Amino acid sequence: MPGSPQWYRWIGTTLELRIRVQTQCREEGIVGPAGDLVRVRVNAPPVEGKANERLTTVLAQAFGVPRSRVRLVHGARSRRKLLRIENPRHLPKGLKSALNSTRQVDQT
Repeated sequence: MPGSPQWYRWIGTTLELRIRVQTQCREEGIVGPAGDLVRVRVNAPPVEGKANERLTTVLAQAFGVPRSRVRLVHGARSRRKLLRIENPRHLPKGLKSALNSTRQVDQT
């Protein structure tokens, strides 16, 4: 859909997010959309998968789902990542209006 943000898409009830993670931050959480990515801060170092583990935990808490429903699809060794969140219970404050206003279901 032209003009829609590229940092997310709905695939049925699964939300796919393009993330840029910032590691070793004092405060954790979703910063918000920045161009075609969503910035997320975690306090873990980018060593031995610790930042990825913390990222999935932060997103699970933000979307109200168990960590097992947050899956890293691509970018395990990169700052840019693609994650999927199955059946999010609620939408974080900073993303809520964008995700609700243009929700598109992709059947691919």
